[in-house]
Amino acid sequence: MKTKMMENRCKFWVPKKSRFCANCPLQNSLLVRSPYRSSPFFSFLSSYLWSSFRFSVLQENLGSHLRRCPLVKQVQSLSTQPFYQKGVNAGKEDEQEEPETGIPTSGFDIVTSEMKRNAVYSLNISEFFEMIGKIESVHAQICNDIKDSYKIPEACGVWIKGEVDRNVPFQEKHVAQQASMLGNLEDFGVLERIDDKEKCELVERAENSNGVPAVVEFGAGRGYLTQMLADCYGIRRVFLVERKAYKLKADRSLRQKESLILERLRIDIEDLNLNAVESLQRLPYIAIGKHLCGPATDLTLRCCLANERSAEQCGVNCYLRGLAIATCCHHLCQWKHYINKKYLTSLGISKEEFHAITWFTSWAVDADHGSDLSDVIDFKLRPESIEREECNGNANGVEAIAKNMKAIERAKLGFMCKQIIDMGRLMWLKEHGLQTQLVKYVPSSISPENHLLIARHVGGR
Repeated sequence: MKTKMMENRCKFWVPKKSRFCANCPLQNSLLVRSPYRSSPFFSFLSSYLWSSFRFSVLQENLGSHLRRCPLVKQVQSLSTQPFYQKGVNAGKEDEQEEPETGIPTSGFDIVTSEMKRNAVYSLNISEFFEMIGKIESVHAQICNDIKDSYKIPEACGVWIKGEVDRNVPFQEKHVAQQASMLGNLEDFGVLERIDDKEKCELVERAENSNGVPAVVEFGAGRGYLTQMLADCYGIRRVFLVERKAYKLKADRSLRQKESLILERLRIDIEDLNLNAVESLQRLPYIAIGKHLCGPATDLTLRCCLANERSAEQCGVNCYLRGLAIATCCHHLCQWKHYINKKYLTSLGISKEEFHAITWFTSWAVDADHGSDLSDVIDFKLRPESIEREECNGNANGVEAIAKNMKAIERAKLGFMCKQIIDMGRLMWLKEHGLQTQLVKYVPSSISPENHLLIARHVGGR
């Protein structure tokens, strides 16, 4: 009976659940499909909703469903916005290729963590240790100026003390991270602390080039990083960029501030042409982000800077004053999206090695988060262990070595790989004329994802 039920299931394999789709396929088909899925609009809709959820509609009801579905109307509305440009910040596999804009992506060209792991395990033992040696060498060469910078500014005192509006969610861990991000921006000269009496002066200065009139939060979620920024620094204009819908947002509290103008852009960063946001044109801005997982950091950097020069030539003059991005989830990074493939290639890192490096980054959170990982000595696996594995003829040599490594060793390798990826991003910002730093903005006991990329334009801005 069970075998017969399995035969009647859709043959779409769900990797995260290690099983086939539980839905029944349509007649004369192996998959849950419909004629509508072959249309360009359905491809566009599927691409937009792919990362959010999957849903099922009977084939005979699909037409009427599409006519009344609110998500369809939302996607149709988004496609008419001047700032929507499909794939404008996606990047490209080969730096010599033209950017692939206007082409819907299906999500199947993503290199999954499982694929990355299998590629690493397919290496022989010598190749594996050669890769580890290269990672150690590259890290020692470029990652020697990453400092601890846990800064809680006085301006955020009301949040640190928990004296915020009772309707605003308060979690000490997240408040410490947000406050340190803003403290680093202030220390770096991007933000200016003000007193209540000076807020009116800030509004006046914002109209001139000396002020910072706008903040764009990428991957904003509910917007509580911006909430703290508005409460503590008197920001006047805010743009929240987020592709998903959230409840319990900070929007209501932010809109109650008389001097603040809020605009929420529900769009994927990959498709956002920031220069075409009319209300942001001719304004300098600060870019911030605390939830930019994996490639979202690269998409954001490209969104802010890749088209800046062409925008200035057209007289739009929408430009970046400074940024603070807390990088995380490096295991999700993709070669196509990565912002500085040229730099990694110059260091001898290939596309395949990049994907292995991104897989290793997940090891950074294996260890005890209460440990001070910054004091761990760079590990060196002993040559005799390699010989022993080779002599034993272990068919799963690399897999066995990886699984038998100590947690602290795995964490050390993971952090090395994270820092290599982030240093490539830092160098890309430098190439675009920004002063940059990569710092550890909170102790690892607060969060093992504790690296902050900060930058600012200097002179003539």
